[in-house]
Amino acid sequence: MSENDNRFISMSAVRRDDQRAVMEEIKEQGHCPFCIENLEKYHKNPILKEGKFWLLTENQWPYEKIKHQLLAIYKTHVEHLSEIDPESGKELFEMFAEESKKRKMDGGGVAIRFGTSEHGNYGSSVNHIHAHLIEPDLEALEETEAWRFKFGQPKNYKKK
Repeated sequence: MSENDNRFISMSAVRRDDQRAVMEEIKEQGHCPFCIENLEKYHKNPILKEGKFWLLTENQWPYEKIKHQLLAIYKTHVEHLSEIDPESGKELFEMFAEESKKRKMDGGGVAIRFGTSEHGNYGSSVNHIHAHLIEPDLEALEETEAWRFKFGQPKNYKKK
């Protein structure tokens, strides 16, 4: 089975060996790991909150040099921003605001990728709308370093 045989995931975005093992299994199964019927098979962190549109959890494979990384997973399988209910934005920001206050986050960012991994969703291992709330660990960053979130990929990109 080639990398592209499971349209729900992108193996090129896998960052860790433990993540790769789980993603290989998902690739073989051929389904979306973020759809509700599959989520508990792969995602081992508890659901912190469930709303009408979103499930809130901690990222199972957080990025490096962060203090907090929460993941809000849209409860219906959609891959493009144009497919989500506009009312879901209010719920998402309420969830993120509540968590950022509870965790005393001084600052950070919110990111949502959408579309195919060749377009804006590059960097995401799962092609199912989900949003990140991230507080970088500024003390872990080098003096000239900034924490960055990947969007897009040039057509001639070659992973190093």
